[in-house]
Amino acid sequence: MTTYKSKMVERIHLPAREERAANLEAAGYNLFNLDADDVFVDLLTDSGTGTMSDEQWAAMIRGDEAYAGSSSFRKLEDAVADVMGFDYVVPAHQGRGAENVLYGTILEEGDVVLNNTHFDTTRAHVANQGAEAVDCPVPEASEFDAEGDFKGNFSVDEARRVVDEVGADAVPAVILTITNNSAAGQPVSVANTREVREFCDEIDATFVVDACRFAENAYFVTQREPEFADASVAEVAREQLSYADAAVMSGKKDGLVNIGGFVACNDETLFEHAKQRGILYEGFSTYGGMSGRDIEAMAVGLREAVEEAYIADRVEQVRFLGERIAEHGVPVFQPVGGHAVYLDAGAFLPHIPAEEFPGQALAVEIYREGGVRCVELGSFAFPDSDRPELVRMAVPRRMYHKEHIEHVVDTVAAVWERRDEIGGYEVVDEPPMKEIRHFSAELAPL
Repeated sequence: MTTYKSKMVERIHLPAREERAANLEAAGYNLFNLDADDVFVDLLTDSGTGTMSDEQWAAMIRGDEAYAGSSSFRKLEDAVADVMGFDYVVPAHQGRGAENVLYGTILEEGDVVLNNTHFDTTRAHVANQGAEAVDCPVPEASEFDAEGDFKGNFSVDEARRVVDEVGADAVPAVILTITNNSAAGQPVSVANTREVREFCDEIDATFVVDACRFAENAYFVTQREPEFADASVAEVAREQLSYADAAVMSGKKDGLVNIGGFVACNDETLFEHAKQRGILYEGFSTYGGMSGRDIEAMAVGLREAVEEAYIADRVEQVRFLGERIAEHGVPVFQPVGGHAVYLDAGAFLPHIPAEEFPGQALAVEIYREGGVRCVELGSFAFPDSDRPELVRMAVPRRMYHKEHIEHVVDTVAAVWERRDEIGGYEVVDEPPMKEIRHFSAELAPL
């Protein structure tokens, strides 16, 4: 049951089909290059695209814009301590800024970094430090229709195999991404988090939690992990994060804001090193690239994110979208994750080989059909990898209503009906750093 109502509305427009076709051509068949005004329902990302609450808007009026010693930052520190359990906070303008601050502090050339699955910007920041990013997902993470409560878990067995090969000294950090975005938004259990903590102690590695969707993950734990059947989302979140040495946070997800992020930790030495790098790249240590009003809004949003009514409505809306699409026979990754529905583009378009980017072909056709923008997370976004061919439909928080969701379902179903007519693509222009080429590369239909 939806537990909020609209106080402000924005007009949206569905361009005619001929316009949508022209928009795709002008964008080089890369949906990142589309103008937002030409998108009817935007599921490109859930990062910074949601709707803030009236309490957050009220907090913005109270924003303290002092360069140093902002009272708004003190409220953020208090919220991070209360909700997440960390004593020290280094603010950043968004998640990738926080990644630059932390990974630039703890990594150096030749290092190896383990993760349940690196997301695109995480992989790029690891590579930017001259380190190697290695994924350690559990085997069921790649099984689209296999049952499993925690298919986002970290494979400690695979991690030990890597350490046996490269040596423990080469692995200064282990990252646990919750939920596991690149593995279809699947959750990670608290039991697995404890196992990773023990593994990090074995090899003397810093344990980092990528906590962008920590509240969504905690909700799944309350629903699926028996130990926490009677626990609140807030209690689970504190428990799960308590095992980490540090957290990287994009406030644009479970901070419920449009901009902002931070690094959090309990180690004073790590904090001091990260703070100095933050000053260099992000700004002074009490604003970090954010305005005081944005900091105020995130302090409120972190607390709202672990409210039971909000998080249940959020996760269940995404599940509803996935179930409705699957009713049409469309291959949907199961079980549906917390922030997005992931379509199996390889099974949707089996006649298109990976080198012709079936996921990108599917994403293009979904826009062409109904003005719905989503994103490919397969061979185009992750070149030279064995990632599955996925299309992610990320649902912004507190943004769309049931009618929008039904439009998305109808759009995907219509593309499914004409799937045999769809062809592949080739890249005709791309940036030098291939790890992030999907943000700006241009393609052409074959």
